[in-house]
Amino acid sequence: MSDRAAEATALAPSAAWTLEEVRSVRHWNEHLFSFTISRPPSLRFRSGEFVMLGLEVDGRPLLRAYSIASPSYADELEFLSIKVADGKLTSRLQKIQPGDHIVLGRKPTGTLVADALLPGKRLFMLSTGTGLAPFLSLARDPEIYQAYSQILLVHCVRTVSDLAFREELESQLAGDPLVHDEALLQFHYLPTTTREPFATNGRIGALIDNGRLFRDLPHNEAHFDPEHDRIMMCGSMAMIKELKERFEGLGFVEGSRNVPGTYVIERAFAE
Repeated sequence: MSDRAAEATALAPSAAWTLEEVRSVRHWNEHLFSFTISRPPSLRFRSGEFVMLGLEVDGRPLLRAYSIASPSYADELEFLSIKVADGKLTSRLQKIQPGDHIVLGRKPTGTLVADALLPGKRLFMLSTGTGLAPFLSLARDPEIYQAYSQILLVHCVRTVSDLAFREELESQLAGDPLVHDEALLQFHYLPTTTREPFATNGRIGALIDNGRLFRDLPHNEAHFDPEHDRIMMCGSMAMIKELKERFEGLGFVEGSRNVPGTYVIERAFAE
């Protein structure tokens, strides 16, 4: 067990957090990693939600918001994180190993949940960077396939190695025990890069403008319709600001858990 784990176990569980064990760690590249931890029996969450997560630093929990990448029925919790060399949390978090302990908040929340949107036919999940995480959760939730006839997940990153979980997503979730059959017919994945040659290049706004974003969908309806289309966005503030203005100009209305709409957003961030 590492020194970090010993430090974390010195912090006792409380009404606000639990201590969970790191089960696995995967480093996608020098800037990006994912990890799984044990799931406390008492934790209940909706696919798409985030939770506070972190480590003990100087005798106190240092927590940040992390979207849960695993579906709500999973036995373990999975997360996706960037690495920031001088980040207060990620400079430490990127060094975790199996057997270490993580401080986990007890109250998941968030707006990227199914009932924050009005009923529709097509669901567009638009992400940049680690904003992919909540959509990994939603894409493996059977309820989404019952609610929408077509689901498109777009993941925009700088380089090809930033396309975390690409193999699983390109397979249309092959082998997933609960959604594989539905995903073969309803799920579409569009990875795109902005700083390295790849099959698809360009930011999400550019893919909308040139029609590439719609190309793999049935019937090739190359436009957004607020009557039938629903949109979720997670990622950089620049992406959210640009697309939020675009969609509102088309008549889309932002939703929330209390008042459903035709699009919802969540910022992805870490330090």
